[in-house]
Amino acid sequence: MGKHNEFGKQGEQVAVDFLQRERYEICYRNYRYQRAEVDIIARKGAVLAIVEVKSRSVGFLGDLSDTINQKKIKLLVLAADNYVQERKLDVEVRFDIILVIKNKEGFEVEHVKNAFYYF
Repeated sequence: MGKHNEFGKQGEQVAVDFLQRERYEICYRNYRYQRAEVDIIARKGAVLAIVEVKSRSVGFLGDLSDTINQKKIKLLVLAADNYVQERKLDVEVRFDIILVIKNKEGFEVEHVKNAFYYF
């Protein structure tokens, strides 16, 4: 596995740990449907969070809006809809981004709730 893949997996684990500390239940990791993949599906009460994780090092920061394009949004919505329908869930669906930034001290986590709307 390449170093960037290892770093991405490490970032996803940091995001899972963060969500669990915030009392989210992790429902699924790396959920796949057709060509879509959702990094984390988590639930807190009646809210189902569809979470895209972006891992960056301190020197590699950019605009978050550049990280998720319309095609990616469309795929995330498709996967989320399938997940909810398949399980017959009655929940509010929210699309979040968790940005994991690696610095000298460790990791910094930024959780952007409702990062985008799908309608």
